[in-house]
Amino acid sequence: MSNQSKVAIVTGASQGIGAGIVQGFRDRGYRVIANSRSIKPSNDPDILTVAGDIADKAVAQRIVQEGLAKFGRIDTLVNNAGVFVAKPFTAYTGEDYANVLSVNLNGFFHITQAAVAEMEKQGSGHVVSITTSLVDHAIDGVPSVLASLTKGGINAATKSLAIEYAKRGVRVNSVSPGVIKTPMHAPETHDWLAALHPAGRMGEISEVVQAVLYLESAGFVTGEILHVDGGQSAGH
Repeated sequence: MSNQSKVAIVTGASQGIGAGIVQGFRDRGYRVIANSRSIKPSNDPDILTVAGDIADKAVAQRIVQEGLAKFGRIDTLVNNAGVFVAKPFTAYTGEDYANVLSVNLNGFFHITQAAVAEMEKQGSGHVVSITTSLVDHAIDGVPSVLASLTKGGINAATKSLAIEYAKRGVRVNSVSPGVIKTPMHAPETHDWLAALHPAGRMGEISEVVQAVLYLESAGFVTGEILHVDGGQSAGH
């Protein structure tokens, strides 16, 4: 396939939202570099899987290097990998703190830095990060300080990077979901989780994928935090 076919990196790609995003980009004809800790090789020759912990700088660099070696370019990065630990603030341990910051912030920083360096050489590119509407609208009964600390930082970094690279052809956006129906949420919790959203239901993986693909095609949109949350961030 020609090097002109675009290439997207997706982290946290083995299941749930990440797997949906990989498929969404493949459906658009993109080649994909898919990462997660234990991702298995793909039978699709246009999907390169790179296993490893995205929090590790060496893994982040390897994703970009192997992607360039196979596909010759990096056009889009989707920072989807993340962890969420719901505990009362005073119950968080040092290990919780280190783990959430490592995956959510280090996992954003190293791969974004490496990918943007390549995009800048091309004079074009797009970074999309998956954050959370809890940053804007905290919910009683859903303790989320570490999510807000890390994903809120990524929302702020999104705007900063968008301005820094606006004249260099690199766009930077975020998708901020509410609670999405994935295997991590047990079926018995669905009714309670649905009620957290003014729309009265949980979001679907496909709706987050649609938001990412919209931003991918929206060439005049940068620095945007796109909420996909059934009205959660607007209020109750």
